[in-house]
Amino acid sequence: MKTVLEVCVDSLASAKAAAEGGADRLELCSALAVGGLTPYSELLQQIKGVCALPVRCLMRPRAGDFLYEETEIDLLCAQIRNLRQCGADGFVIGALTPEGDLAEPAMEKLLEACGDRPATLHRCIDVARDPAAVYRAAARLGVDTVLTSGGAASCLEGVDVLETLLALRDDGQGPEVLIGAGVHDKAIETLCRRLPGARAFHMSGKKLVESGMRFRREGVLMGLPGLDEWHIQQTDAEAVRAAQAVLHRCV
Repeated sequence: MKTVLEVCVDSLASAKAAAEGGADRLELCSALAVGGLTPYSELLQQIKGVCALPVRCLMRPRAGDFLYEETEIDLLCAQIRNLRQCGADGFVIGALTPEGDLAEPAMEKLLEACGDRPATLHRCIDVARDPAAVYRAAARLGVDTVLTSGGAASCLEGVDVLETLLALRDDGQGPEVLIGAGVHDKAIETLCRRLPGARAFHMSGKKLVESGMRFRREGVLMGLPGLDEWHIQQTDAEAVRAAQAVLHRCV
């Protein structure tokens, strides 16, 4: 059984750490602190220059919901074409209707822009009205992977839906179910016991790296409350290594 450990990164340092820890694939984004946005083509080129792992780029034009204007879909298509030229191995896409269903016309446009590169449906499925229906729609459209927590805040809370999606995968040879949100070595061990068909996991494995700044002006925030400028989130190679070891042992 082929296993996959995908690591989500938003910097060159994190990509190197993921590779060092034994990741099978990278999901590249920017602004991971807000759930990830479309990455810079220059960062993709930097990573491809030093890392042999396949890289799928997350395509998300802004934070917030997955109900996109036509202009936002056009922007995503242009960004996909640019990132293809810069070496992206695949893409992570998704869009919903106001009613919480998969926006199939928008998805068709995004998939056309992806060309021959494989596509993952991202976690828009987890805020959809009916995750199983979204999975079946994604399968009809031809995505090869669906990233999901099972419609819950974390994968451990979404076990029942994950079980349903894994059954759909096996019954119809559908897209791989890539389990994400709260994934680490112990979570993989628990899920592999409860979900024998689980074989693909997505993690960030973040740790906080202390800033090298000696002068620090406190109380001036550049972003979201609760985040400061003196700690940098970065993938931990040891966390990835531990997750990969459990995955190989359990599957």
